[in-house]
Amino acid sequence: MRFLNLSLGTLVAAIGFWLIWGGTVSTIIVVGWALSVGLFLWFMTESIAALWAWTTLLLGLESFAWPLVLMIQFRGQAESLPESEMGTILSAVVLGLFSSVFWISFSYGLFRRARKKPDGTLSLEKAATVSISRANKRRKASN
Repeated sequence: MRFLNLSLGTLVAAIGFWLIWGGTVSTIIVVGWALSVGLFLWFMTESIAALWAWTTLLLGLESFAWPLVLMIQFRGQAESLPESEMGTILSAVVLGLFSSVFWISFSYGLFRRARKKPDGTLSLEKAATVSISRANKRRKASN
């Protein structure tokens, strides 16, 4: 199951990278990015939740970089930009920032979920704390 999620997460990050560059980058670079992301996810994640947390964080960073890459590509073409390209840049900035905030916020929630202790150990710790505090109250009351 982990291998399937690793493959899907790598595919999502690779497609995001390919979409950023709009097909102007060679296939070898996209494959290299996919391999590096796959290796990163393989070594850095211990659970499926952590794997998707890292994948959505990468997707959020890619969404943030998309308008910047678009501006760099348009700036290289001419000194002054026509109105249609300025509208494209504005749309990219608005959509890129919106989607990057969404994906980074989503990854934050997944990171919190991945770090949370399982419910069984949490309930045992709560029960132990409650029983100790009750015992302390009884001692204080009897003194």
